[in-house]
Amino acid sequence: MNNIISTQNNSFENIKIIKDNSEFWSARDLMRTLDYLRWENFDEVIKKAKTACQKSNQDVKEHFRDVTKTLITGNKAKISITDIELDRYACYLIAQNGDSRKPQIALAQTYFAIQTRRQELTDQLNSDNKRLFIRSEVTAQNKKLFSTATKSGVKKFGLFNDAGYRGLYNHTLSEIEHKKKIKKGELLDRAGSTELAANLFRITQTEDILSKNKNIHGDIPASNTHYQVGRKVRKTIEEIGGTPPELLPAEKNIKILESEIKKLK
Repeated sequence: MNNIISTQNNSFENIKIIKDNSEFWSARDLMRTLDYLRWENFDEVIKKAKTACQKSNQDVKEHFRDVTKTLITGNKAKISITDIELDRYACYLIAQNGDSRKPQIALAQTYFAIQTRRQELTDQLNSDNKRLFIRSEVTAQNKKLFSTATKSGVKKFGLFNDAGYRGLYNHTLSEIEHKKKIKKGELLDRAGSTELAANLFRITQTEDILSKNKNIHGDIPASNTHYQVGRKVRKTIEEIGGTPPELLPAEKNIKILESEIKKLK
């Protein structure tokens, strides 16, 4: 039985087409693999799958792409046939709506369910890794900013740090933590990729200005600079129609996320 499953899984892999870094299956190829002999019968299954797709509020055309193929017959004549390029989700829906008496259908249901879940986990992992990367960049650039701020005569780092947050969030750090219902000191560890990117821009631009302009010296001038940079970043977000950072939801603590990714990998 295991050999049958392995062979069938290999069949699904063998007919998979990779184009422009995306994968799809030809409905004509899938028809034969699922032991359907007539296109008319298989097309009925496809119609049911499309209906299920539509009921799930999915764009049918995104998952089922109609195409026309030209075939050359034995006597060299050219004929055009219709075909459909199916993504993984479309194949899964077809398997779910196929003839359950066919063993190939049951195997297809398992194969495409596993592959769909695997892709979901991969997408999630990529999203989480992006967040982890930006968070590490924020940490590194923050250290660089505080080093530059020290050289610029900053002594009251609480005042300096809060000025940047007031500019970007329109609130003090404690107000932001209260608004987002997070613990003290957790803001950046609970920020998502978009919010972290806004803070990274605030940090790097402030550091660049302080390092180049030696006339900015002392707690008040440096804090004012940090505030103004934060305000400009906020204004840019508003101009492009983005969500103000104080309205972005708090996400899972980055330390917990790191632990989960290690387990997932």
